[in-house]
Amino acid sequence: MAVTLNVNGTAQEVDLPPEVPLLWALRDALNLTGTKFGCGVAACGACTVHIDGEAVFACQVPIGEVWGDITTIEGLGTPDALHRLQQAWIDHQVAQCGYCQSGQIMQAAALLAATPNPTDDQIDAAMSGNLCRCGTYPRIRAAIKSAAGEA
Repeated sequence: MAVTLNVNGTAQEVDLPPEVPLLWALRDALNLTGTKFGCGVAACGACTVHIDGEAVFACQVPIGEVWGDITTIEGLGTPDALHRLQQAWIDHQVAQCGYCQSGQIMQAAALLAATPNPTDDQIDAAMSGNLCRCGTYPRIRAAIKSAAGEA
């Protein structure tokens, strides 16, 4: 059964059953591998994407239940420029292994869209569902604060 998803501004048809998690449609059917598989049980946040601007774990949303436009890490910036968070991640050398970083950035983008100048407590609360095994949390917070200053 084909399901049409609007991903990064483009309608994409995937020939998958509606119960397939969005994560696998993005990675396997659409080859958008920036969204990572981490745990599959919504415990790590590596698969965070936006649906209508809301940060969600793609491993937990069946494609048949997607309620709006999807933005992945590949669609966050533009072809000509990085998103301000992507640039802040580079400027603050946030990534170590890098595996969780696309989910971290997507969660941070949703935070800044809702709260343009977050406090440390707001950052901590918003980012609490995204794990970084390398422990770069202080750099993550600094990058978010830096990107917030550019808003």
